[in-house]
Amino acid sequence: MRLRVVAVGRPRLDYARLGVEEYAMRIRKYAPLEVHFVKEARDLLPKAEGHRKVVLDERGKLFTTEGLLEKLRHWEGERVAFLVGGAEGYPEGVREGADLLLSLSPLTLQHELALLVLMEQLYRILTLRAGHPYHRP
Repeated sequence: MRLRVVAVGRPRLDYARLGVEEYAMRIRKYAPLEVHFVKEARDLLPKAEGHRKVVLDERGKLFTTEGLLEKLRHWEGERVAFLVGGAEGYPEGVREGADLLLSLSPLTLQHELALLVLMEQLYRILTLRAGHPYHRP
């Protein structure tokens, strides 16, 4: 599986920027990963062209880590893009173009925090997929 994460705006908060960099480095040990930052939410879909699109949205489907791994296993061998909106949310058409609307929490998360949580969960899923002990149910 080839992964792409596309987010509106580069993280400005130190914890988020450093965390995203750390998890990107870890993820690349298990799967190809590209991380793209766009200035405007309207640029999310063009950066995800040719990929399955997973749009983060608090109204999306909630998964356990194992459940999300099972969902992604159906797309094994494909390119999957995770789209993270900015503070203003998504323009019309982004949700409609999604293969999956994914909620990380029923709470609304600040977009930099949501990006960091996504990166940690991708790492956790990949270690679980590889049979490594990082993941603990």
